[in-house]
Amino acid sequence: MGDTRKDLDRFLAEHPDCGMIELLIADMLGVLRGKRVLPEEFDKVFSKGFNIPASAVMLDTLGAVITGLPYGAEDGDPDVYARVVPGTLAPIPWARRPCGQALFSLYDRDGAPYFADPRHVLARAALPLRERGLTIVMAAELEFYLLDAAHRGVAPRLPAIPGTGHGQRGEQVYHPEDLWELEPFLDELTATCRVQSLPMGTTISEFAPGQFEVNLQHVADPLTACDHAVLLKRAVRAAARRHGTAACFMAKPFAEYAGNGLHLHVSLLREDGTNFFSNNDAALAVPPFDNGLRHAVGGLQATMADGMAIFAPNANSYRRLRPDFFAPVMPNWGVNHRGVSIRIPLSGPNNLRIEHRTAGADANPYLVAAAVLAGIHYGLEHEVEPGRRVEEGEEVELVTELPVRWDEALDRFRDSTFLPQYLGGEYCRVYEHARRVENRRFHNEITDRDYQWYLRNV
Repeated sequence: MGDTRKDLDRFLAEHPDCGMIELLIADMLGVLRGKRVLPEEFDKVFSKGFNIPASAVMLDTLGAVITGLPYGAEDGDPDVYARVVPGTLAPIPWARRPCGQALFSLYDRDGAPYFADPRHVLARAALPLRERGLTIVMAAELEFYLLDAAHRGVAPRLPAIPGTGHGQRGEQVYHPEDLWELEPFLDELTATCRVQSLPMGTTISEFAPGQFEVNLQHVADPLTACDHAVLLKRAVRAAARRHGTAACFMAKPFAEYAGNGLHLHVSLLREDGTNFFSNNDAALAVPPFDNGLRHAVGGLQATMADGMAIFAPNANSYRRLRPDFFAPVMPNWGVNHRGVSIRIPLSGPNNLRIEHRTAGADANPYLVAAAVLAGIHYGLEHEVEPGRRVEEGEEVELVTELPVRWDEALDRFRDSTFLPQYLGGEYCRVYEHARRVENRRFHNEITDRDYQWYLRNV
C-alpha cells in the first residue's frame, strides 16, 4: 500500500482543499460502482485499504444483485478487502468543489486477488503471454452518440445547418464541421483527459449523425489500457452533461444508424523490444506475415464464438450484429479492411498490430481484453492457422457464422472449454448465470412492439 499512500501525499500537496475522493470499480458489465470517502478517512483508505461488498462487481444492468448466486443476496452480502490501484488517483474537474477519484481492486482475506474482479480476470488472462516473455501493448477506441436533449424521445443530436435552426440529416462521416460545432464539449473533454492522465488521441465524426469516436493512445499494459477506457467513458458522459446533452454508449441505440463499437488494438513486444508480429525487415508491414501474427489471428478466429457473450453482453448488443453496418457476424480477417472482425491496420514493422472489432461499446473493456488475449495465446500455443485473408478492397459476402442471438451466445459461452482456462472456471459460471437471469428478465417484459404487432391481429 506504500505506493498509494505516496500517491495520496502528492495529490493532497497539489490539491490541499480536496473534500472528497470517489473510489470506483467496474462491475461485470463495465459499470462503475463504488463509494465516496471524506478527508478524515483518506489516510486509512490509502494506507490500509477498506471493505466493500463483493457483490459490487456482480450486479445486473439495473444495479441489483443476481438471484441464484451465492454472492450477494443469498449469503448475507459479505465484504471483501479493497485496495486502491496505484497511479489512478486524479482530480474530478467537473465537480463543484475540489475532489478526486481513484480505482480500486478486490482481494480475499488471505490477500489473493478476488476471482470476480474484472481487473483480476484480465490479469489472469494476460499471464500466459507474459510468461512467454511478451509485453502486451494495447489501446482502445470507443464510439458513442450525443443525444438531442430537446427531443421528446431518444434521438441523436443532429449537426446544425448554420442560420436555419434545422438539423442536418445523413451520415456525414468525417465531417470537420461537426467537430467544430462541438468545440466547447471537445475542449472540456480534452482538458479533463489531460488532468486525469487519460491519453486521449484522435477524435472523428463517425458513420451516423451525432456519432463520434475517441481513440486512446497505446500503453504497454493491458490493465492500464482498460482503466483508461472505463474512465474515458466517465469523462465523456460528464462533459456531455455539462454541455446540455447526454452521451450514449449503447451498442445499437438507433435501428437506422450504425452501432457503437469498442475496438481494441493489440501488439506484442519481445524482450528486446522488437514487434513479435513482425519480421522487422520490411519498410511496411505487408503480407505474408510472420507465424506470430498468423497464429494469433488464427486463435482469435477459433475462439471468437466462445467469447461473444462477453463482446455482446446485453440484449441490445445483438441488435448491432448486422452485416450491413460494419458489424461482425463472422470471424474473418484482412489487411486495411473495415468489413472484417480482425483487421490488420496499415502500419510499419515496429507497430504492426491487430485491431479486434467485435465488441460493442457496452461491453466491459477488461473482459473483452481478457477474451482477446486468451484467443491470441491459444493461437500461439496451438499454432492455429487463420482462414483465408480478405484482401484489401475485396467485397465481402457476409454469412452469419457467429452466435448473433443472446441465447446462442450464452450457450456457446457455457459450453466453452477454452475460456475457463484463462478467465477462471468459477468466474465463467458466475458470468453465464448472471447474464442468463437478465436475459430471462428482459424477454419477460411486455413492450410497445408487442402491442403494435399483436394486440389487434392475433
